[in-house]
Amino acid sequence: MPALPLGPIADRARATPDELALVDSATSRTWAQVATELAIAASAMLETAPEAQQRWGVLGDNTLHTILGHSAGLMAGVGTVAVSRQLTLRELADQIDDAHMTGLITGPGGAAASMEALEQGLVKVVVLHSTAKPTTVPDGLVMWEEWIASHAALSDFPVRPASPVMVYTSGTTGRARGTATRWVLAPCTTSGEYLDKLRERAQFPAGPHIVVGPLQHNGPLAAVRHFLLGETVVVLGKFEGEEVLRLIQQYGVTSSVMVPTHFQRLLAVDPDVRAKYDHGSLTFVAHTGSACPADVKRAMIDWWGPVFTESYGGSESGTLCRINSTDWLAHPGSVGRTIDPYVIHVFDEQGNDLPANETGLLAFEAPEGYGITYHQDPEKTAKAYVKPGIFTLGDMGHVDENGFIFITDRVSDMVVSGGVNLYPSESENVLREYPGVADIAVIGIPHADLGEQLLALVVASDPLNPPTASELENFCRDRLASYKIPRKFELVAELPRNEMQKIDKKSLRKPYWDSDRTIGG
Repeated sequence: MPALPLGPIADRARATPDELALVDSATSRTWAQVATELAIAASAMLETAPEAQQRWGVLGDNTLHTILGHSAGLMAGVGTVAVSRQLTLRELADQIDDAHMTGLITGPGGAAASMEALEQGLVKVVVLHSTAKPTTVPDGLVMWEEWIASHAALSDFPVRPASPVMVYTSGTTGRARGTATRWVLAPCTTSGEYLDKLRERAQFPAGPHIVVGPLQHNGPLAAVRHFLLGETVVVLGKFEGEEVLRLIQQYGVTSSVMVPTHFQRLLAVDPDVRAKYDHGSLTFVAHTGSACPADVKRAMIDWWGPVFTESYGGSESGTLCRINSTDWLAHPGSVGRTIDPYVIHVFDEQGNDLPANETGLLAFEAPEGYGITYHQDPEKTAKAYVKPGIFTLGDMGHVDENGFIFITDRVSDMVVSGGVNLYPSESENVLREYPGVADIAVIGIPHADLGEQLLALVVASDPLNPPTASELENFCRDRLASYKIPRKFELVAELPRNEMQKIDKKSLRKPYWDSDRTIGG
């Protein structure tokens, strides 16, 4: 059995070698198999990323290979990047350059852009996991099975700097910036120290965990932590309500991470079909990503019981506060109290602390080493801080007299659609390139299933011959990941601006919402 720097997987491989470790929609692995495969993948990743600052990109197809790729990187001390499989080459190239990626692991979803990056010399190797091998195989492309078969297992893991999984998030400039996942809050020096800290605290209860969201996002990626603790992970390829229920029953699933859109789709399953499946093994369901409508959350608690814990935070911050089902029923609409070591502040426009139940900017005080940092972007990092040691995620709200936090609005332009953060500036920057667009604003408007969706408000260069929605959509499709493309386009005569000539997004959003609250949930 190969020596592994993280004990639980090696322990499971020795004690229960033939028990299920990972399963997805197409295949599975035992603990003995993943122990060997991880040691080989770690060796192969180190070969292509020998320098500490070099990373591998893992395009987040929902398969067990994504879990293995990130896990092998953490074991080898090779930083991995959770890359969206929907990125265009232009978007992917920017992240490859910014994060110093030397190799990519991808499934069919990201294969086209990954192979283009390989052909242009942006990376050294692309590892493809797929049931079908491409007819044209460029130099540097290797199938996962061949990649594993052609390398030896690593027996001596080097001491390297701590390299948490990185995810990319955008902002007001429209350019994506990397930030390390906050799975371990305390600062760590080496990769071995990071792994030791990671296994000190389990995020989920023992037992199988099911992944129902895209593995390119922070919440679903928490399954990597669970796997590294020697726990079974079941990966759902595509979300279907009845299939989720079937897998929960089949594998005795104890935990998951979901977003409100998942709840709505589960509740849409016919009650007679729901009644066929036993969900009694579930003891913990984390939900995050966007605000959950109160009636939806109550319906899920009525169905599954008080197993839900809501978290509020961001990829760049980790979880800042949380609330369990019992507290939420007593304080409906709250996202809970802050967790250690964070302290909540509510500021007015002058930066003064506001009393309980007064609405203002929500900000979080953090000790040194626990705050927000963006990779190679000190300017964006600085903008996150409203005072030294106190940062904000750009949300408005209030705190009641018992310390429960309520979010009511958003200062930033960010839109949360189906639990995914979307930054209108990315879409706006692309649409400004279209010759027929004189001015553009992208905002979030209500969507029954996703919470919010993107709407582009377009001022045409020639009002008598304006661009069509299909023309604008096709223009975006070659330049943006599909989920960043506005769902709707509307022509307007002009866009309102404030005294500083900045587009007034709040006034643009207001007509589409039926209350003063202009965010989903």
